[in-house]
Amino acid sequence: MSKTFSELGIYKELETRLAKLEITVPTAVQEKTIPIILHKKKDMVVLAKTGTGKTAAFGLPLLQKVNVDEINVQVLILAPTRELGQQIYNNLVSYSGENSVVSIASICGGTPVKPQIERLKENPQIVVATPGRLLDLMKRTAINLDNIKYFVLDEADEMISALKEEVDVIIKELPKKRRTLLFTATMPGTIKQLVQNYMSKHVVQIETDMDAVGHKGIDHQYVVVEPIEKLDVLMHFLNSKEGERGIIFCKTKAAVNKLGKNLAINKFSSGAIHGSLSQGIRDRIMGQFREGHIDVLVATDLAARGIDVKEVSFVVNYHLPDTYETYVHRSGRTARAGANGLSLSVIQQEEVEEIPEFEEDLGIQFTAYKKANAQSIEENNGLLWAKKIFKTKPNREVSEDFKAKIKTIFHHLTKEELVDKILANYLAQNAPVKSEPKKHKNN
Repeated sequence: MSKTFSELGIYKELETRLAKLEITVPTAVQEKTIPIILHKKKDMVVLAKTGTGKTAAFGLPLLQKVNVDEINVQVLILAPTRELGQQIYNNLVSYSGENSVVSIASICGGTPVKPQIERLKENPQIVVATPGRLLDLMKRTAINLDNIKYFVLDEADEMISALKEEVDVIIKELPKKRRTLLFTATMPGTIKQLVQNYMSKHVVQIETDMDAVGHKGIDHQYVVVEPIEKLDVLMHFLNSKEGERGIIFCKTKAAVNKLGKNLAINKFSSGAIHGSLSQGIRDRIMGQFREGHIDVLVATDLAARGIDVKEVSFVVNYHLPDTYETYVHRSGRTARAGANGLSLSVIQQEEVEEIPEFEEDLGIQFTAYKKANAQSIEENNGLLWAKKIFKTKPNREVSEDFKAKIKTIFHHLTKEELVDKILANYLAQNAPVKSEPKKHKNN
């Protein structure tokens, strides 16, 4: 039987606020982590997948551990992206409540730095930061880290893979007498090295039920395609998931731009994000996705950090990731909060041999997704064509005289006859080109 938050050591006032947020039963990672942060003094490494409630696992006990009588930064929480940092900040504010005496600040990139400098002058006790912006503020001597008692590295594997140099510089500036709490979904060599270099010798290591939690409810599938049919197969899949929300991962920014444009042209409810877009554009698209105004998000791996949307029913690997760790992070975007989800990898024939390697390393099982046949793909493209026509806005600059002449041509046709003719015209224009047999010269 699950314990209550108060049984784990969380104050009644905090538990009451959690209840208002409909958080009443601690997750496995919270049950294991909260008592150790509250009652022990050792550094800690927590191996837990995304969507397991990690923010509350470190956030709740740290809200209690803060000394409100001190006007120093006591807790530093580092996140790889602004989106994740902002999510952690919002969660902590929600947990602490409107009248909280604990002061929390967000100093993440992508927003003006001057308001953040002013905010730091108000002496927050908890700071949530991204590495780049934190280093900038450190160089400006706008933040004092001399009194840090708790240092949290969230999504550490993702952060180290992209921002190792920045993280190294930050850690070296922190006081030696501190507790480091590291949260990661995977344990690559870079994380093991970080633990060895910067954490105490007697580290408490916590591992939730990785097989049950990390992959629970996720159906791992793959479909083998030729390069020329890749987009058509994807669009057929997306049409079969109409009304559901999903994330499509690409390896590069250029690939995100290209796929995003193709989906927009075909009138899919979609948006695309990557690191080179302005923060304003990324925030707008992310907001549309979170609020359900768009169904499909095309993203690079790093840009997708911090997406915490429970209703993501599928993830598509438009390009197979280079590492097993990346696959874990991608597939972990779906099947959150106990839901089920699909992780579909769209691969080429030469990549099929990599599937058993992913299975062995991650302890998962892939099944083959049945690819749509040529006729079904052709019909799907016809449906997309029809939707494009339906969603096309009338051209108001067309003269009434010209419009009248067009209407005269079609006026005697019924709606069914007009549809039949337009469809026949579409099929004729998009019929596959048949190669003519070669003519042999007579000798």
